[in-house]
Amino acid sequence: MVSDRIILHSDCNCFYAAVEMLHNPELRDVPMAVGGDPEARHGIILTANYIAKRRGVKTGMALWEARQVCRDIVIVTPNYDEYIRFSRKARKIYGDYTDLVEPYGLDESWLDITDSAHMLGTSSGMSIAREISNRIKTELGITVSVGVSWNKIFSKFGSDYKKPDAITLISRENYRDIVWRSPVSDLLYVGRRTTVKLRKYGILTIGDLAEADPEFLHSVFGKIGYVLSAFARGEDQTPVAAAGDYAPIKSVGNSTTTPRDLVTNEDVRMVIYLLSESVAARLRENHFIGDVIGISIRDNGLYSFTRQHRVKIATNISEEIAGYAWQLFLENYNWEHPIRSVGVRVSNLVPDTMPHQTDLFMSEEIREKYLKADLAVTDIRRRYGYESILRGLMYFDKALSGLDAKADDHMIHPVAYFQNGNNVLGENEK
Repeated sequence: MVSDRIILHSDCNCFYAAVEMLHNPELRDVPMAVGGDPEARHGIILTANYIAKRRGVKTGMALWEARQVCRDIVIVTPNYDEYIRFSRKARKIYGDYTDLVEPYGLDESWLDITDSAHMLGTSSGMSIAREISNRIKTELGITVSVGVSWNKIFSKFGSDYKKPDAITLISRENYRDIVWRSPVSDLLYVGRRTTVKLRKYGILTIGDLAEADPEFLHSVFGKIGYVLSAFARGEDQTPVAAAGDYAPIKSVGNSTTTPRDLVTNEDVRMVIYLLSESVAARLRENHFIGDVIGISIRDNGLYSFTRQHRVKIATNISEEIAGYAWQLFLENYNWEHPIRSVGVRVSNLVPDTMPHQTDLFMSEEIREKYLKADLAVTDIRRRYGYESILRGLMYFDKALSGLDAKADDHMIHPVAYFQNGNNVLGENEK
């Protein structure tokens, strides 16, 4: 008889806020949250500490809404470089127990510790979960909640079940009493719209979903109906990916609302190059390359769109990112209105150590020169400031070229459970 796998899901509690409170102890005893620039039009709460959460502050809430429910909240702008550093430290600890560590965003990871647990003579993995929890607390100064189960979905449920600083075992003996009695919305990838749809058919709990006819679920949801049925019954067989197979985030982007409306192609080109330089620098800092380049445009008529293009060779070179982004703009905007906001994003990330197939129509020598130029510019700016070296086109408009895009509105997007780049449920659920 084949024994069950032993899967952990480790979730850093209020991760961004925890890192900020570690560096700024005065924030520990006040309601605080990490969010976008308070002056930006679309600033939202990324995470809040438990004091703020108890007063009604929620992730995704607009900054002005958070201030309405918690008037004395302290909002800190995000420091992604520091969060990525702590994320790597946590994954290094996980790596002491298994090489099967799969990130789910910066603050969460699955670990397959089947071999490690058996070597230590345990069948539940609880002792390893406790050891990891203690090490994270002692070595990093933050806490984690850990779920222990025989599959990824139930281990994720376990890490969400009790917070903060908790360990929950979801076993074959107790899952009907714990998982099946919980609301169906507590299951990974059952979000708001799916929950509403399930309720129409009297499916209110995970147990209801597990006991529903899979063919009926297929008729309502298509092939994802089978997936949800398997998830609810604890039949998920998805393997935990080996460490290094995935980047811990799926995309890095930057957007800016410009100090004046953009009215010409050259205006847009200047901003695209600024943003591309910042995105490329952030990718290199964190050792990523990506092969999907995207842009977002919003004009002063409130029209907005996003477009993306997959390239042959993954990149973190600013000249290549800007070139693809610029081409996307030229092909998709017809200047009905001036533009007020531009964004550039690189996604489908992998570690920059991944080998790639060379392109016969693309000179590796030229790519190497572009990369060396980027590295030289980054070094000069690190030493002497951002404005110490600028592209020639930046001198045509000091208002636009004065944007320090790298210090502006960076967006880092965590990986999704399904790695094919598509949202399986067709909605932004979880």
